[in-house]
Amino acid sequence: MASCPVTSRESTSAVPSYDASDEQVGRSLDRVRQFIDPRLEAAFRLSDDAPARLADAMRYATLAPGKRLRPALALWAAQACGQPGSDATSLWNAAAPAAIAVEMIHAYSLVHDDLPAMDDDDLRRGRPTCHRAYDEATAILCGDALQSLAFEVLAAGMPASAAGRACLTLARAAGAEALVGGQVDDLAAERGWMLARPTAAAEQIAWMDRINRRKTGALFLAALELGGLAAGADAAQQAALAGFGRAFGIAFQIADDVLDAEGTESAMGKRVGKDADRGKITYPTVAGIAAARERARSLAAEAVAAVEPLGKPAAELAALACWIVSRDH
Repeated sequence: MASCPVTSRESTSAVPSYDASDEQVGRSLDRVRQFIDPRLEAAFRLSDDAPARLADAMRYATLAPGKRLRPALALWAAQACGQPGSDATSLWNAAAPAAIAVEMIHAYSLVHDDLPAMDDDDLRRGRPTCHRAYDEATAILCGDALQSLAFEVLAAGMPASAAGRACLTLARAAGAEALVGGQVDDLAAERGWMLARPTAAAEQIAWMDRINRRKTGALFLAALELGGLAAGADAAQQAALAGFGRAFGIAFQIADDVLDAEGTESAMGKRVGKDADRGKITYPTVAGIAAARERARSLAAEAVAAVEPLGKPAAELAALACWIVSRDH
């Protein structure tokens, strides 16, 4: 299988000069955080009708230090699909409501996933999880409120001509057939809810792909589609973003599974090794670390190939795909 094609600055390929080094991708993500974090914070300027404890928990969960991958995907998708002559600043401003909304949905999903009834985690992004910093009831209600606020931001911030489609896209990505359904199936494999647990390696990999396409990949896809929508992407551009997102989502999860097996708590900012402790089916336990890494690299290469038709404006998407499978956190 092909490895991720990290392109040199002298390359003349369709995505001509992306740099997937830690330093360059780190700088690109820093720019995203500098742009989106103040806008995220502004979205939590709620009235006095929102109880202070709830508002504080929402800020705590969403503004915690993080890579801001989903906002980055929305902003870079808009950048990749802008009309000739469009400047990056105006495209990022157009995509900002989408970037904020997907990060709120992501934050809600983490708050609920960390609850004792779910994954029962005490650490997230290097800090106590929301239910540890506050309490379980507040964490549940925080997640509920973040979902509602995400759609409020999206509906109010997108142009009227695009707001309906944008809300539909995010609702589908967050619902029973996608994010929530994937989480249920992930728990089913762990807790014995399945009628027949897959045993053959190929069946287990297919099962994991089905889970991760929804639990992890659906929100990545939504971020990309929303960014493209904000930029007025045509059908071919949206198809390129979708191809990128499908490969990127699975590659990301495989890399995450490898880091859970081999990473450190200090680097990851969360507890590691928990998948093995629970006997979960993961890519490394089924295929081995080396094979899992190789598949992740192959999928990253697929993601890069998908956005090649978008040319130089997609360089940061291409770099992210290659970096995501080689990172240590």
